[in-house]
Amino acid sequence: MAMQLDQIVPFGRSFDEYVSMFSLSDADLNKSILSVADGPASFNAEGTEKGCFIQSIDPLYVFSAEEIRDRFYAVRDDIIDQIKATPNDWIWTYHQSADELKDRRSQVTERFAADFELGKAQGRYTLGELPSLNIKSNSYKLGLSSHFLFLYSEQLDTDFHIAAIDELLRVCEEIRIFPLLTLAQEKSPHINPVLEHFAVKHGGKSHRCSIEKVSYELQPGGNEMLRIV
Repeated sequence: MAMQLDQIVPFGRSFDEYVSMFSLSDADLNKSILSVADGPASFNAEGTEKGCFIQSIDPLYVFSAEEIRDRFYAVRDDIIDQIKATPNDWIWTYHQSADELKDRRSQVTERFAADFELGKAQGRYTLGELPSLNIKSNSYKLGLSSHFLFLYSEQLDTDFHIAAIDELLRVCEEIRIFPLLTLAQEKSPHINPVLEHFAVKHGGKSHRCSIEKVSYELQPGGNEMLRIV
């Protein structure tokens, strides 16, 4: 059963989840990282404490910490209820149950909210959105996109995906995108057109594209990321 969402929702993930979703090594975590459409993830807050250099960017950051927090709680229970109603659509290995997932998402959001105003003042949280980023070319070593590209394939067409990824590659040497499933828990129809587009040389550049297994899996088959270098 497809997840029913009327809009992109503010559900954030933890630092440990990012490490698993994107197969981040210690060497990766020492790179300059641009994390796009981060929402209320605690990746930046936790990573900054560990000495990482992480820049988060999201149109959601036009709001205050309290407003973002309230938006999360406004949708949390409905999403968890949909998950509980479709028990066969989820793999409980990283998270042990829907209730544990609910608790962890709440903890992540609270951790984000506690860091957001300070992080925004320090420039770690920036307002912006794909497919056009107000960032200089080649500014970051690694770009991450969690639960945005491909997930919302019905709302965002192939042209948007190609333009968004092209923009990420303009500002990052390497990008990783997770997951490759849609809200309907199917492989995104945009994956093959994206691979075909970036596998050929254009704009004087060639790209190496690969789909790689990761250790994180919440939805069946949702344990792959796209890496483009």
